[in-house]
Amino acid sequence: MRLKSATTTTPSPCKRTTENQGHQENDIRIASFNLQNMFDRALALSSSNWEVGKAALEAHRALNLLFEKPVYSPADKAEMLALLDQHDLLQSDGGPLLVLRKIRGELFRHLAGEAVEIIASGRRSWIGWVELRSGPVDEVATQNTARVIAAVGADIQAVVEAEDRTTMRLFNQRVISDIVQRGVRTTPFDQVMLVDGNDDRGIDVGLMTRAGYPILSIRSHVHDSDAHGPIFSRDCCEYQVGTPSGGKIWVLVNHFKSKGFGNQKSNNEKRLRQTKRVREIYEMHLKAREDRVVILGDFNEIPGNAPLDPLLREGSNLKDIADHPLFDNHGRPGTHGDCTASGKLDYILLSPKLFAKVRAAGVERRGMWGGVNGTLWPHFAELQSPEQAASDHAALWVDLKL
Repeated sequence: MRLKSATTTTPSPCKRTTENQGHQENDIRIASFNLQNMFDRALALSSSNWEVGKAALEAHRALNLLFEKPVYSPADKAEMLALLDQHDLLQSDGGPLLVLRKIRGELFRHLAGEAVEIIASGRRSWIGWVELRSGPVDEVATQNTARVIAAVGADIQAVVEAEDRTTMRLFNQRVISDIVQRGVRTTPFDQVMLVDGNDDRGIDVGLMTRAGYPILSIRSHVHDSDAHGPIFSRDCCEYQVGTPSGGKIWVLVNHFKSKGFGNQKSNNEKRLRQTKRVREIYEMHLKAREDRVVILGDFNEIPGNAPLDPLLREGSNLKDIADHPLFDNHGRPGTHGDCTASGKLDYILLSPKLFAKVRAAGVERRGMWGGVNGTLWPHFAELQSPEQAASDHAALWVDLKL
């Protein structure tokens, strides 16, 4: 695990440029946005044919698990060969979506004709792995990502699916600072933080804060485990953030197990393990009399399903901003895809003390395409095609009067 942090030289927070209603200049605005990478993204994650991308992601995981075995059985070798062949990794180290890295020793050899055999006997006999091939994100899409963040104008901005801290820092300094909203150039965030998570696809969670909202401490949970192994697919990173009045808020940024690949039963079980652990962490804060807590991010689950029970039911006092009477969803309950009820995947949950301080809350969809023709809701003028969308997730925000 590598702890990454950066502070820009910007001395003061930017003026808000959001068109969202209800904001007062002395409110604290907290937001969450799954921005789906800023500059580079695994091609399997952005493939126009999801079934192809899904197969590559599953092969990536399966091959790397097989490679780690101390001894390769005949069945292991047969599975390796089948997966390598399916993804064009036997004739070349690089296929369209996957890359085979061979550092030392040999994994396989070619025989007469087209025959291939695995010659490595186990993990100790060679060093290598399979990586996901990545490619650049559309330049306009990157700019639209910055437009979403600038439009929201948060003091405390959680981000999901960020490549790494260095990329976040460059994005903050070079892209966000070039965006102009209503004739005002956007000011970069003062602090940018990210801790490497458990996902090797470059989709981590991080936090950016304005001047006056210093990140005071960080707790990572990448090593949290139970009887089934590591709990978090990425991390549940806890940030203690200071406020201009001298108060403190705990912000827990999450990205739970996706529904994209694997079977539904195991995915649900994984998310349930994650939400149970987050509930435990939250309860520890309450026991320590830390009652200003925000849990937010991409939960990859709709509110009524069992994996979210530990956070939304079962005696939990956490409140979803989507349930607040001041929350404006612009007529659509979801945050992903076409933003129907089945696309309600992103959340900002507040402890009761913070929920009582809500002044306004809403959703920012102008960086999303919106349906086949992009007509389901207004979007930025610079967004002319689906490829230029900032993300297929909306940003969520809440204003708190503290």
